[in-house]
Amino acid sequence: MRARIFVRDDATRYLMSKLFPYACLALLATLADTAAQAQNAAPQPADASATAAQPAAGPDGHPIQQVTVSGGRASDMDERRHSTAAKQVYGREELDRNGDTSLADVLKRLPGVTIGGRPGRGGDIRMRGLGSGYTQILVNGERPPAGFSMDSLSPDQVERVEIMRGPVAEHSTRAIAGTINIVLREGYQLKDKQLKLTDTVEQGQHAPNVSLTVPGRVGNLTYLLTGTVFENRQHDHNTIAYLDAAGAVLKEQLETDASSRKARGIHLSPRLSYKFAGGDQLNFQPFLMSLRSDTTATSVLAQSIGQMPPEYATAATGSHADTTFLRGFGNWVHKLEGAAKLDVKFGFGLGHSGSDALRLQYDGAGQESNRFTDSDSTRDRSASSGGKYSTPLGKDHTLAAGWDVEASHREQTKTSLDKNGVAQFDDSGDTLSADTRRYAVFAQDEWDITSQWSAYAGLRWEGITTTSRRDSGDVHNTSSVLSPLLHGVWRIPGHARDQVRASLTKSYKAANVQDLIALPYLAHPNNATHPDRMGNPNLKPELANGVDLAYEHYLGRSGIVSVSGFVRDIDNLIRRTLTSYDTPQGPHYVSTPSNVGHAGTSGIELEAKFQLVELFDDAPAVDVRSNYSRFWSSVDGIPGPNNRLDQQARQTANLGVDYHLKQWPLTVGGSVNWTPATVIQTSLTQQVETGRKRAFDAYALWKVDRRNQLRISASNLAPLDSLSGNVVTARGVTSSADADYQTFTVWSVKLETKF
Repeated sequence: MRARIFVRDDATRYLMSKLFPYACLALLATLADTAAQAQNAAPQPADASATAAQPAAGPDGHPIQQVTVSGGRASDMDERRHSTAAKQVYGREELDRNGDTSLADVLKRLPGVTIGGRPGRGGDIRMRGLGSGYTQILVNGERPPAGFSMDSLSPDQVERVEIMRGPVAEHSTRAIAGTINIVLREGYQLKDKQLKLTDTVEQGQHAPNVSLTVPGRVGNLTYLLTGTVFENRQHDHNTIAYLDAAGAVLKEQLETDASSRKARGIHLSPRLSYKFAGGDQLNFQPFLMSLRSDTTATSVLAQSIGQMPPEYATAATGSHADTTFLRGFGNWVHKLEGAAKLDVKFGFGLGHSGSDALRLQYDGAGQESNRFTDSDSTRDRSASSGGKYSTPLGKDHTLAAGWDVEASHREQTKTSLDKNGVAQFDDSGDTLSADTRRYAVFAQDEWDITSQWSAYAGLRWEGITTTSRRDSGDVHNTSSVLSPLLHGVWRIPGHARDQVRASLTKSYKAANVQDLIALPYLAHPNNATHPDRMGNPNLKPELANGVDLAYEHYLGRSGIVSVSGFVRDIDNLIRRTLTSYDTPQGPHYVSTPSNVGHAGTSGIELEAKFQLVELFDDAPAVDVRSNYSRFWSSVDGIPGPNNRLDQQARQTANLGVDYHLKQWPLTVGGSVNWTPATVIQTSLTQQVETGRKRAFDAYALWKVDRRNQLRISASNLAPLDSLSGNVVTARGVTSSADADYQTFTVWSVKLETKF
């Protein structure tokens, strides 16, 4: 019998939803009582000792103010250790380790993070095994513009990655699984110009990449100029086997696809910082991403069984896509009396994405049977403002409050015509206009109560309004969420390297604009396993109450062993439902999102990171990084045993080793990323299977001298085909689609120089 650490009955649902605020109040009362006891128990100094503890007096009799100067930002491990809300930080060492050219390849090795899709092709970035939308992705603490491609972001543009398992009030609580904050390059410690030249090879196709970083200072102005130019070529091969059966086989088809893609792009992220005479500071960092791609594809659809002829015998597609985003981040920090400060943020975003595709379909005799001309033009613009006022309430006690306001506007024109010029859906050629307004206010109190206890209490209200206009009718959707948040850390007395974390949080997952107002996606061929997709303007946000617990033991300078667990209780779960209607060519299928009810998920996450010399005196210079996660979930109203949350993996694991050769300026290392096969019953009529994913990566780093080094790496050694399956029962017919996508080894050579 399979063990589960969550309960799905009505009693647990009542406890989580009704008693959650009382649990928050109880924890606050406990922390306050602990603080009071600590203050009462503290011995009062005698007059002499009290005088000795006072700062030295100046000539005017007033005490001289003591100032502690810090040498920059704390180390990644120290920042993690001293954060009250659980936060993992990964800086340039982790980003540079394997010589990756995609940020997604870096993220896949981090604890609890998985990447959707097959190796080498990127995909949704996920935490705790949960699917798309449950993980909040931020850039410099702000939500990136719509359509922003995180997996294509070059690691050379990034200063560090912050992973937060539980939400905090100053960021949006749209983070049921957690938050990944991508901090772009900063200039606080860079002195030299850095140039990186990379060539990546897949199936004999070269993908060059050039990255340049230039720091500098002019008076009170500090700047850091960072740019990356790249080109990428990829070939893909896959097959999909379709089968319809109702006792006997009704239809059997095999689709064979081959595609070739060439992409070119540029990323620019300069950072400017100006310090005023009074101590104020103004920072501004624009980010420009531009990408152009051209794709050609061929498809063969062979039918061995079936009464109706296939939609096509062969097809050829040519497409072009271009995407450009400009996003600006800025903030002004104003110092006030009593060590208080006001941090005012501002931002803007402009984006355009367009695509054109021509698909020609031919029958078995080689005659053109149909052609589809598709075009899509989407423009986005946004503006945001926010701020945070913080003031100390005593030693190691800070109160903060603030606001966030964001307005975004989207215009989309999508056209789909057949060879006779007939529109393929009602709104084809119409301009869809959508506006989203997001408002939030928050307050948070962070307090090191004693040397053993630290606590964080926060409250955030956030509202989202989406309005769209189209010729077929207007759409309006409004939602709001009030999120109480509590985080606590207990440092175990007598064990300076051990601590326990606990969190009580309320978070949510909002329906994205595409799910609310999406223009149709038309599937070719259309069947129960490959339906058209449409939006639903009546979606409500998913709401989740959560509990997190963790034990952490720190080793040496940068080592850690940790065990953590979490529970999430989710209401208003969003799932896609399948409907169909009859056409002269047979049944036509459409998939639409809707709120289906309640679900629960939980998990255990293990992490160990250390150097062997921290455990054994005479050990070789070997660094070890490992993590393992196990997840459970269940959706009410869907029969088990595989009634899991959509796309959630059961397990994931990573193991990495680095060896520093003492006699040579050489470091070699490797890692393995593993996710087993998963079967999920997504509805009463649909079951989805994802094959196992395993990727071996290796690298060698040769430090030629103090300013030059050469890195050779390989990802996805011993590649496995990426397998998936989809089974749907509709209209008394069981339809299945089994896909096989090839994956390939990617080799990379990178020369890094400072000057």
